[in-house]
Amino acid sequence: MAYEFERKQRIAVLGGGPGGYEAALAGAQLGAEVTVVERVGVGGSAVITDVVPSKTLIATAEAAGAIASAGELGVQFSLKNSAGRQARPDVAVNLQAVNQRLRALARQQSEDMKANLLRVGVRVLTGDGRLDGENRVVVSAGHGARKHDFDEIEADTIVVAVGASPRRLPTAQPDGERILTWTQLYELDDVPEHIIVVGSGVTGAEFASAYSQLGSQVTLVSSREQVLPGEDADAAALLETVFIRGGMQVLSKSRAMKVERDGDEVVVTLGDGAQVRGSHCLMAVGSVPNTVGIGLAEAGVQLSESGHIRVNRVARTSVPSIYAAGDCTTFLPLASVASMQGRTAVFHAMGDAVTPTELRNVTSNIFTQPEIATVGWSQKQIEDGIAQGEIYKLPIASNPRAKMQGLKEGFVKLFARTGSGTVIGGVIVAPRASELILPIALAVEHRLTVDQLARAFSVYPSLSGAITDAARAMHIVN
Repeated sequence: MAYEFERKQRIAVLGGGPGGYEAALAGAQLGAEVTVVERVGVGGSAVITDVVPSKTLIATAEAAGAIASAGELGVQFSLKNSAGRQARPDVAVNLQAVNQRLRALARQQSEDMKANLLRVGVRVLTGDGRLDGENRVVVSAGHGARKHDFDEIEADTIVVAVGASPRRLPTAQPDGERILTWTQLYELDDVPEHIIVVGSGVTGAEFASAYSQLGSQVTLVSSREQVLPGEDADAAALLETVFIRGGMQVLSKSRAMKVERDGDEVVVTLGDGAQVRGSHCLMAVGSVPNTVGIGLAEAGVQLSESGHIRVNRVARTSVPSIYAAGDCTTFLPLASVASMQGRTAVFHAMGDAVTPTELRNVTSNIFTQPEIATVGWSQKQIEDGIAQGEIYKLPIASNPRAKMQGLKEGFVKLFARTGSGTVIGGVIVAPRASELILPIALAVEHRLTVDQLARAFSVYPSLSGAITDAARAMHIVN
């Protein structure tokens, strides 16, 4: 007697970054046969050259900054000189050791992620993948990779999660030594004497903040009126004030037209003809999706003018069997969003229950010092009439715990729906804002009112108490 068994659904994932990784895990969880194709290592650029190393560098910068400001709390550092007298020690950053550590952490994280995939039965291939129609992926061995016995993967569902790369300008070509992209910073042996950061978006602001705390002289070239265009205006203005107070030179409304190397220096030529000289230059002028030459258009996948893959809220492309996740798509370029897209794509493809991604519920964070965390509707959208809401802003300096820690810069800002008091958004500017924003994110996700948020017991004293204090101040009278 012959038995027929239902064939497992086959899923091919191009790219092993946050989106591809989570897609693979979700597929394995639902019993699919999953193959991941990744050319640089599981975790992709997010783990190996972007998020993990950059946030590790920023953590070191925060430690250096904490030492520098410890005197305000009465902490003094001293040592005995040869005469037995007290002397002030020099606090220095060993950038070579820092970079060795962060590269090791990135490699370890990549290996841990690969081990997780292998443990649940996912097949991981090293190489370059491209689409050959709607249901086939062709794999070619990447540089230095071993050749495989196969070069084609048949799939019922394909998830494209190939990420993005730093944008390069024709007039400012990185050389990996003095003119750098953010992926090349981790090869430096010494803290730059004077680093010029071109671009004042999230990446530029984060690295400008970090290198300033590490001891570099920093010049930030911004083509806009202030840093972080598009972010909360109060938060951006506060951060720019902190930058300038800390000795950073911020060149607003200045466009870098050309970056050249002159021996051991770099020369940045601005739109008005002025020149800025420094020891290094970081180009932080955005990114481009890695979607060229991988067969997307030939398979019928629609792309935007910028080359990003058009997807809907369940990460599906214009081709029913092809999904996409992460920085290569038209959604927000955040690792958390990529992960959610990857899971949503596979759940939808396999018929499991899904909740379409709601971008207004996405929490984002800028890892400057202080950090800036946001979720939900923005103040500008409220002021422009796009959303109906009330705004309340509470300075962090009024919080008891902040006073104890010597914190003066920052605030908690809540947005609540007019009439109902439902929390529709918020901004936190403070150390560890990335941790503090979660209660507001939960309130936005679950449509809690300011009164419900205020009824939660915050620890006294705590920075999170500023959130419940702000919510209490927005009490809705019944």
